[in-house]
Amino acid sequence: MTRDSFHVFQANARNALKQSEQVPSILICAGTGCIAGGAMKIYDNLKTECEKRGLPVYVGLKHDTDAEKSLHVKMSGCHGFCEMGPLVHIEPMGVMYIHVKPEDCHEILEKTVLGGEIIDRLVYHLDGVAYPRQEDIPFYKKQHRVVLENCGSSDAEDIEEYIAKGGYAGFEKALFEMTDEEICRSIIDSGLRGRGGGGFPAGQKWDGARKQKSEKKYIVCNGDEGDPGAFMDRSIMEGNPHSVLEGMMIAGRAVGSDEGYIYVRAEYPLAVSRLKAAIAKAEEYGLLGDHVMGTDFSFRIHVNMGAGAFVCGEGSALTASIEGNRGMPRVKPPRTIEHGLWAEPTVLNNVETFANVPLIIRKGVDWYRSIGTKTSPGTKAFALTGNVVNTGLIEVPMGTTIREVVFDIGGGIRGGKKFKAVQIGGPSGGATTASREHLDLPLDFDSLKSIGAMIGSGGLVVMDEDTCMVETARFFMEFTQKESCGKCVPCREGTKRMLEILDRIIDNKGTLEDLDLLEELADTISKTALCGLGQSACKPVQSTLKYFRDEYLAHVVDHHCPICNKEKPHPTIDPEKCKGCGKCRKNCPMEAITGAAKQVHVIDPEKCINCGACVTNCPFGAIAASK
Repeated sequence: MTRDSFHVFQANARNALKQSEQVPSILICAGTGCIAGGAMKIYDNLKTECEKRGLPVYVGLKHDTDAEKSLHVKMSGCHGFCEMGPLVHIEPMGVMYIHVKPEDCHEILEKTVLGGEIIDRLVYHLDGVAYPRQEDIPFYKKQHRVVLENCGSSDAEDIEEYIAKGGYAGFEKALFEMTDEEICRSIIDSGLRGRGGGGFPAGQKWDGARKQKSEKKYIVCNGDEGDPGAFMDRSIMEGNPHSVLEGMMIAGRAVGSDEGYIYVRAEYPLAVSRLKAAIAKAEEYGLLGDHVMGTDFSFRIHVNMGAGAFVCGEGSALTASIEGNRGMPRVKPPRTIEHGLWAEPTVLNNVETFANVPLIIRKGVDWYRSIGTKTSPGTKAFALTGNVVNTGLIEVPMGTTIREVVFDIGGGIRGGKKFKAVQIGGPSGGATTASREHLDLPLDFDSLKSIGAMIGSGGLVVMDEDTCMVETARFFMEFTQKESCGKCVPCREGTKRMLEILDRIIDNKGTLEDLDLLEELADTISKTALCGLGQSACKPVQSTLKYFRDEYLAHVVDHHCPICNKEKPHPTIDPEKCKGCGKCRKNCPMEAITGAAKQVHVIDPEKCINCGACVTNCPFGAIAASK
C-alpha cells in the first residue's frame, strides 16, 4: 500500500462508515466481562433471529447501497459499565440496554431495531429515572473517553472501521511529514507521561533512545498489568488493538527501530487473539512489514505471552522474560533506553501510553494539552472496583477529584454505607481517606505523591465503613510477598517479615513495638529494594499506618477490632446447656462473660474478641463457636 492508495482506501472506508451509519446497527459489548456474562450467545441469537426474517447481517462496514433492508451487527470492545453487563447498544437510536440475556434478542430486534420502541425494563434506571441513551447515564457524564472512545463504538477486529475513524492517519503523518526529532519534540511538548505507574515523560524517553548510536533498537509495549483489580490495558488491547500498534509504529519511526514486542500475560487470551488479528490485518494491508507505504521504513511487531509474574511488569524483568530468561530485574543504570532488550536501546511504555500517541500526532499538541492539568495533561483510564455502586472501566481528565469518581461516576457506596477509603495504584499505591482534603484531591501524578499515594497502573479499589484497613494492608502485602522474585534481600526477606507482623496484628497478638518495626522495615525496603516494585511494595502499609493508625491500635492495644469482629459472629451460650460453672468467665481474657454462680452466663459482643477460650473451657459444650 502506497500513500496514495492509503488515501483512496481511507476515503472509501469513510464513505462506507457513513453509509453504515444510516443502517440499524447493534453493538454487543464483547469485552471479557460481558463475554463471561453471555455476550457471545446474545450475538449468535441475534444473527439467528435475523436469519428467520431473511434480514441480511453485515459484520464489516456496509458498501452495498442496493440493499434496502440490512442490519449491521458488531462485537465491540468494553463499554466500561461492567456492573451492568452484558450491554447492547443500538444505533442510530443511541439506546443502550443493560443486563441483556439471550432470550431478550427476539424482543430487541422486533420492538427496538425494527419497531423503534424502547424496552423500558432493559434500560438503566436510577432513582426512578430512566436513562435509555448512554451519554445521559450519570456513570458516563463526567468521563472524557479519548483512548477508550472507540472501544465501545467500533468492531474491535475491523481495521477498515479503525481507518475510517482516523486510524493510522497519525502514523502516515509521522512517516511522511515529520522527522524523527519532530516526532519526539511533539511527544515532549504534549506532556504525555507514562501511564504504567511512574509517570515519566514519554517524549524524553523516546528522544533519549533516538540519540543512542546503535544499528538495532526495539520498541516494547508493557501489557502485563498484574495489579489486582486492574483491567485498563486489557480492555484497550481487546477493544482498540490497532491504536496500540499505531503508537508503537510511530515510536519506531521516531527512534529508528524496525521491530517491536507486545508483552501480554497469558491470562488475557482475548487480548492476545485480537492483537494477533490486528497485526495480521495491518500486515495484509501493507501497514506493517517491509517498506511500509513504499518508504524505506520497515517495522514488525511480535506478541510475547508472559506466565503471569507480577515482577514482569517491571521493565528490565519484562525484557529478560522476552529474551527467554527468568523475569528478574537488574541494577540500573544503565537505563532501558541504553541497555534494554538483548542489550540494545529500547523504548518501553505501557499499552495506554502508546494508545495516546496516534491522537497526539493526528490532533496536535495543543488539543492534548487542553485536557487535564498543566503538569499531567490528557486523560487516565481507571478500573473502578470495590464497595461502589457502579464498578467498571472509566476514563477521566487528569485532575478529576476522587469525590467526582466515587460519588458522581461511581454512584456512591453500596447499601448506603459510609465511604471510608480508596486504595489507588494497587500493591504499589497507597490509601486515601474520607477527609475533605483527600476527597477533593486531583487525580494526577504530582498531587497523589503529596499524600504518599500514586496513580500506578490505575486501579481504584473503593472501601466502605466495614473494611478493616489493617486487613487491607495485609492483603496487598501478602500479594507482594508471594510475587517477589527473590533477587534482592530487602524485598525477599523484608516483605516476609512485614507479612508475619501483620498476621500477628490481625490475630490480636501484636504489640506497639510491632508498629515501630513495621515502619522501620517499610522505610528500609523502600530505600534499598532493587526495583521499583520492591521500593513501592510497602506503600499500602505506610499509608494505612499514617491515616488509619487507630485501627492498628485497636488490634495491638485493645486486642479487639470492632470492624473485624463485626464481620465475624461471636460465640453464643446455649441457656439450656449452661450450668453456671463459671469456667468460661474465669478464662475470658477480655472479661466479656458475666453471670452468677449456677446461673446462665452471657457473652458481651462488644468485648468479645473471638479468641475461642470460652469454647475450649466449657465442660458442657454449651458454647457454640463462631462460624
